[in-house]
Amino acid sequence: MDGAGDIREAVFQAHGLTKVYRMGEVEIHALRGVDLALYAGELLVMLGASGSGKSTLLNIMGGLDAATAGELRYLDQDLSRASDRELTRFRRDHVGFVFQFYNMIPSLTARENVAIVTEIARNPMRPEEALELVGLADRMDHFPSQLSGGEQQRVAIARAVAKRPAVLMCDEPTGALDSKTGVRVLQVIEHINEELGTTTVVITHNEVIGQMADRVIRLKDGRVDEEHRNDQRADPADLNW
Repeated sequence: MDGAGDIREAVFQAHGLTKVYRMGEVEIHALRGVDLALYAGELLVMLGASGSGKSTLLNIMGGLDAATAGELRYLDQDLSRASDRELTRFRRDHVGFVFQFYNMIPSLTARENVAIVTEIARNPMRPEEALELVGLADRMDHFPSQLSGGEQQRVAIARAVAKRPAVLMCDEPTGALDSKTGVRVLQVIEHINEELGTTTVVITHNEVIGQMADRVIRLKDGRVDEEHRNDQRADPADLNW
């Protein structure tokens, strides 16, 4: 596997990950024996069409779902054998999530939406610091209805990184945005990765976004179909959407 000789620490190691959903008598194989390593500080883009298994894989790595078979390790922790309580602790302490839809609480300001996370984290940033990191220092007292879609997504990123997660997992973070706004969001994700050293996974169906990654993995029919490393990461502003 390209990257197997990476001198950085392997944060995640997956071997033979399989996920089967059962709907009545029908079995849907979302993952079919995925082997994967993810390295400290890496920005990984995971590409694939709808139904390729990329969101399922992200959810399992993030502790939101459990594999049917196979092994998944986060550092020295065996997530594939973790209890629900252990997975909850893992998510709370180590992982930040950014989804396609922003999940803002409408009655709270941007600052208050971020503070929800900082109040339960072990070593959080101040909400103001997190919002400044995503370029929203002047919008922190605005409500979601007063923010554009791109600004709301940046609040969502601030909320995800405010607890200082070791890993940031982004599921189609630009899926609901136009290309110009999407580039701004990708610049923020790149900034978090570089400024904080946060290991970052971005899953998308947009091929172009792969150019900003250290490494690109393509999933197809629940398997790793292709993997390559970029010689140089592209600036999101230079991506031709």
